[in-house]
Amino acid sequence: MSNTRSVIWPALVAAALFGGSTPLVKLLVGELPTLLLAGLLYLGSGLGLAAIRLLRDRGWKPSGLATGEWRWLAGAIVFGGLLGPVLLVFGLTHTDAGAASLMFNLEAVFTAVLAWVIFKENADRRIVFGMLLIVAGGAVLAWPTVDSETLDWVGPLAITAACLCWAIDNNLTRRVSGSDALFIAGAKGWTAGVVNTSLAFLLGASLPAWPAVGAAMAVGLVSYGLSLVLFVRALRSLGTARTGAYFSTAPFIGAAIAILLLGESTPAPFWLAAGLMSIGVWLHLTEHHEHRHTHEPLDHTHQHVHDAHHQHEHDFAWDGCEPHRHLHRHATLTHKHPHFPDFHHRHGH
Repeated sequence: MSNTRSVIWPALVAAALFGGSTPLVKLLVGELPTLLLAGLLYLGSGLGLAAIRLLRDRGWKPSGLATGEWRWLAGAIVFGGLLGPVLLVFGLTHTDAGAASLMFNLEAVFTAVLAWVIFKENADRRIVFGMLLIVAGGAVLAWPTVDSETLDWVGPLAITAACLCWAIDNNLTRRVSGSDALFIAGAKGWTAGVVNTSLAFLLGASLPAWPAVGAAMAVGLVSYGLSLVLFVRALRSLGTARTGAYFSTAPFIGAAIAILLLGESTPAPFWLAAGLMSIGVWLHLTEHHEHRHTHEPLDHTHQHVHDAHHQHEHDFAWDGCEPHRHLHRHATLTHKHPHFPDFHHRHGH
């Protein structure tokens, strides 16, 4: 599977960009209310990605989503951009940040469970164990900050519900991951930004100084926007559970960057988390999934090259450039090779 491991790096880079935002966001927390900061981060993502897409395409172009895919994107936006942030903010008013950080690891668990149970994504014991180790590492990082005296039932339940919403979002986004990642990430960022910013102003927040606004939106573009683009591309190649597991390394990456840049201490839990996550990632990196499988006929549109899965003719004048994007048909194909549960390998076992 050595030739397929390159598709893992978008997930890890996405986690690095998102986790690396932690030290920067910490610097902004004192200048902006929490909810308004979240809104500006998402707005920076949505607006920035829209601008990048306009420059790339030299104007506005259709999203490329098929008619039947809009419902999946709409569902992802509702759960991830609307319900998730609202539940999170409500939960944070009833619990402390340390407890919330610990509970955020539930997102990876819920994502994997939904992918395996509801969406029938392939998983073996090696992948399950690796995911559990990665999540356990995140729990170890958050555990020392938890103050049990501040917990009540309302806050944890709301945050748990938010994690479930984001897990649903991840699984629904996988259904449209073959489409333009810039459009998908931009639409989700714009929606979450409008919702969070509107809530902040409704709750009494005032517009801060423009330098702080610009800094928050710039961090959002890189750490939320570009990270989400890479996350969508990883979903396309790895499937939901594996992508979610790799993305769960974000807390560790954020802690490592804080230690390097801000000179924070390295307590024993940091090294324990590093060990757990390293073993979990190694289990995933060394996965070898190969068996004889059959591809059913399929018509869809996505960016591709003419590999073993794309041996088709063109009904238009093709200039020979790859990768390219057009509606194409996959004929029935039975073969054997190493693979991940990407959108060409959503078969039963």
